[in-house]
Amino acid sequence: MPRMLDVSDEVRSEIGDDEADRLLGGDRAPDSYECTSCRTPGDTHVEPTSTVLFVGDETAVLAFAHARCIPSQVVPVAEEQLVGAVRSINQTQPAAPGLTVPAPHLTGPDLAVPDLTAPDLSVPAPTAPGGPVTQPTAPGQAAILGITCGLVLHGKVGHASLVVEPTGPVGRPGSTSGEDEFLDLLQDAGFQPVADLDETPEQLPGWSVLVAMGKLHAILQPAAAGGSTGWWQAHQPLQVTDAWRMAASQLSEVTMYAVPAGMVGRQPREDLLRQALERAVALGQVVAASLPLAGT
Repeated sequence: MPRMLDVSDEVRSEIGDDEADRLLGGDRAPDSYECTSCRTPGDTHVEPTSTVLFVGDETAVLAFAHARCIPSQVVPVAEEQLVGAVRSINQTQPAAPGLTVPAPHLTGPDLAVPDLTAPDLSVPAPTAPGGPVTQPTAPGQAAILGITCGLVLHGKVGHASLVVEPTGPVGRPGSTSGEDEFLDLLQDAGFQPVADLDETPEQLPGWSVLVAMGKLHAILQPAAAGGSTGWWQAHQPLQVTDAWRMAASQLSEVTMYAVPAGMVGRQPREDLLRQALERAVALGQVVAASLPLAGT
């Protein structure tokens, strides 16, 4: 019986035509699976199913997801994150034979924010937005992107939001001036200045927020060779609150706000987060975009 599998061109190019054909023919695809995004059962015989290739430094693992949850794509992840995902998948479903392959070489992102590494993210308290405590960056030290998750009201509707704030100035590649160009870099990529926090920003084509297995994994941007690549990735997937995940799922998007270093900081409550954002908006120091949700 034919399988209702979608193997995108980028996945096919990484695993090869022979492996892709074997998947579509049913030789390498499971009859049933647990969706790598929403973690509910799926059946490749009766439900449109996406192939999702998670790629680490040394290995790559092919997983399966409902097509309604996440499209077929290549998702670059840290090697230790991939090991954790494999462990989670193996605990819930038998691994299909032959689906762990050497990691292909992936091209870097178009918007490579220089000298930034993703932080280890703390799990947020159930009633408060989560994120790391940002510390000032010493001269010559690489900045770290801090991510705060919280609900931000647009009018009367709560929107799942991410506030991105580096720990120090971010310059363009090759710049030695020390000038902070973080917001300029993002505006070059299509993010727009925020004048009113109650207004929902426009969607940014090609960008998305990856939520897999109920956790925040990455912010994705368009790759030079097509498809998506990671702009920001969590060292460890971030467990978001149920309210945040439900809001993101209902609207199928996440609002990403970006501010310069030291503008918002860590806020223990969502009302304080909004107040800090409003102050930054008044100073003209916030850019934003609505990013489609990949996963649930």
